[in-house]
Amino acid sequence: MGVEDIRKKMRAIPGMDILLAQEWAAPWIEKLGREAVKRAFNTELTALRRRILAGEDEPGTGFPERVKALCLASLAAADRDNLRRVINATGVVIHTNLGRSLLAEEAVTAMTRTARGYSNLEYDLKKGARGQRNALIEDLLCAQTGAEAAIVVNNNAGAVLLCLSALARNTEVIVSRGELVEIGGSFRVPDIMAFSGAKLVEVGTTNRTHLEDYAGAITENTSMLLKVHPSNFRIEGFTLAPEREDLAKLAHDRGLLFMEDAGSGLLVEGEALGLQGETSVRACLEQGADLVTFSGDKMLGGPQIGAIVGKKAVVDRLRKYPILRTLRVDKITLAAFEATLRLYSRGALDEIPTTAMIRLSQETLKARAESLAEKLRSRVSAKIEVIPVEDAVGGGSYPERPLNGWGVAVSGHPAGGAGHLQALLRERDIPALCGAREDALILHVRTLRDGDAETLVEALASLGKEARHDAEC
Repeated sequence: MGVEDIRKKMRAIPGMDILLAQEWAAPWIEKLGREAVKRAFNTELTALRRRILAGEDEPGTGFPERVKALCLASLAAADRDNLRRVINATGVVIHTNLGRSLLAEEAVTAMTRTARGYSNLEYDLKKGARGQRNALIEDLLCAQTGAEAAIVVNNNAGAVLLCLSALARNTEVIVSRGELVEIGGSFRVPDIMAFSGAKLVEVGTTNRTHLEDYAGAITENTSMLLKVHPSNFRIEGFTLAPEREDLAKLAHDRGLLFMEDAGSGLLVEGEALGLQGETSVRACLEQGADLVTFSGDKMLGGPQIGAIVGKKAVVDRLRKYPILRTLRVDKITLAAFEATLRLYSRGALDEIPTTAMIRLSQETLKARAESLAEKLRSRVSAKIEVIPVEDAVGGGSYPERPLNGWGVAVSGHPAGGAGHLQALLRERDIPALCGAREDALILHVRTLRDGDAETLVEALASLGKEARHDAEC
């Protein structure tokens, strides 16, 4: 392509001023603002120039309308919220990539009420003086865990960092090698410990750590024994770890602190959720932990928060540590957390979406799957089957213990196989994430919310119509 030819083609691309002056651009300028519209146009024009230079596009008949269509599509994308509601048809209840736990209606109401008006966030109404935001939830948190005192920060990683920085800086902290985990690619126990200023002392082996390993590693510079929840990591088979009570006794006999990062924040015994093998926060404290940290948006089913509960003398040391201010929780999160804790106080587990979804019976799940299948058969030309599936708690909890569930398999859809359907469903106005098995799209019903089933049926029906139309053309 010669220089003059290139220039001619570039001149065919309308300039920014011309596009901004178009009648169809005016409503978008009013809605998004002139600068946002310019950015959207510039993105499309830059991409168009690159395609033309690469010989992948060519100005010709209908070119102005094609430019207009590209710009309008870019404007529509710019107008769409970046953080969007999605349908979770994966069966993973606490889906880290989809925002973890859903909030109860009472928590949402509390957030809205707090956001709309002034509040006593740091004002003691009885004393008529400045107060502490942690006081708003401390009594509730202590009641649910049996702790003497409690504070909260922005997440569990922050809770662990605060405790290590305030209580173990420039001293040794002993951890089993089998608990030096990495969670989500950003929370690594050795890195958090190094950042806190504490010195990590590893004991035992990956699969077996004895109480004697801890005892033998204690020196005059040791301040703490730390037990870490393995989250989404498990070792099975030839394994050994000391009992929590034995670790607590060893720590206390030697004048040390015993801290546990419980991870998932289980406020009730696992049996209440139909689960086995996890220890509640209350049990951790009863078995001797001086401090327990845990998340609010995992098994607890509340907002993202990091809770620290334990002995008053230890927690009071954290209240005075400067880092606490950098990790503090905002008023809206506190409102949601308080409302969630009040539901626990009433024993209303089925009003908390996370615990309610985990507790669903096989009969209920199968009935929901059959109902969804019937709706799909009436609208979608494909093979529709109700099948047993494996769901998951998610959020780093119970990785080796799947939840038995029910779902709907969709195969032979006019739009294509499972992979293609998954991609098309992610592009909808309300995106949907689904499972797949042997080229069948799998819709797990456990994690579907009100109205999701109807939205999925409409989406799959529309995709079928579009596919048949394309085939006829």
